[in-house]
Order: sequence, then C-alpha cells, then structure tokens
Amino acid sequence: MEEKPISRRDVIIVGLGGMGVLMIGQILSCAALREFKHVSWLPSYATEKRGGLCECTVIFSNEDIASPIIDRAQTVMVLDAAQLETFESRVRPDGIILAENLGLQDEKEEKDYKLFRIPGVEAAINLGKIQVSNLIMLGAYVAVTKAIPQQLVEEELERRFTDSGSVLEQNQRAFRQGLELGRNVKK
Repeated sequence: MEEKPISRRDVIIVGLGGMGVLMIGQILSCAALREFKHVSWLPSYATEKRGGLCECTVIFSNEDIASPIIDRAQTVMVLDAAQLETFESRVRPDGIILAENLGLQDEKEEKDYKLFRIPGVEAAINLGKIQVSNLIMLGAYVAVTKAIPQQLVEEELERRFTDSGSVLEQNQRAFRQGLELGRNVKK
C-alpha cells in the first residue's frame, strides 16, 4: 500500500524572547516552501525584546491555508519548560508536545497528547554554545514528526548562514544533534 503524502502540518513554537523561537519558525517556513505550495509563519511576541513570551505558528500545506491563526496545533514545541502548562491546551488530542527537559516537572497524570522531553539545553552546552538549543529542538521536531525532510532544513541553514562559516558549522552540528535526540527520545 502506497503511503499518502503529507498534505498539511502545523506547529506552535513557544519560548521567551531571545531564545530563537522566531528564527527556527522562519527556517522551518523557508524549508517547507520547497515542498509545500502554501506556507504561513505568524510571529507573536510581547513588547519586550528579550525575556518576554514569544511564539510563532507555522503552517505548511498543499491546500489553501484559510487562516494563519489556529487554536490547537498538531505539534507544540516548548523551548522554555515553564511554558508547558500554559500551552498544553494548544495541542490537539493525540498531538505531540516537544518540550525542553531542563526545568520540566515529572508528569503525574495521563494526558491526551504525546510528550517528548528533549534535553536541548544540555546538548547545546555540550556543543559549547547554549544559543543553539533552538536548533537542537528544531532537529528533534523534524526527527519526531517527519514533517519535512531533514535535507530541506540543512539546505536552508546553508543558504541562511553560508557567509558565516563557523556559525553555519555550529548550527548544522546543533540541528544534527537534535535529529539524533529526536530519533532516540521516548514519549
């Protein structure tokens, strides 16, 4: 039986200003443009530049996107564990939450979504640069959801950071580390 191609994916990415939430949303959007007819990237952030709540919604589809605003997404990616409780109502039943493990409390009750705890900050520290934890989370998202081929994100990283050799190399390593974490994570 032939597998039906994915026609639509949506994700809400949330964290604090300065964590790279909007950047990975843009990278995902630009990468998805190579495979999907329609892409929407909708940022939302508080008045503060750093430290305030920040989120973006990314939708990619082969059908028209009626609105860039969604109440509940297939996937919610939480870069700041303190935001999990606030945003768990934004994932659809049987959806996925990818959450930064640092500061995440143990779940005591059953939920109607799958929670994947990703040690993005720890992995970023091990790579020598905490700022790449966002790309580690993006890699985990790609590995867990298989929403788009990893090659498209790698090509977008190269396009975006090609003039900054060491930054490109660091970002690629972080993304690949996230892919590895996503492939090995348990729900």
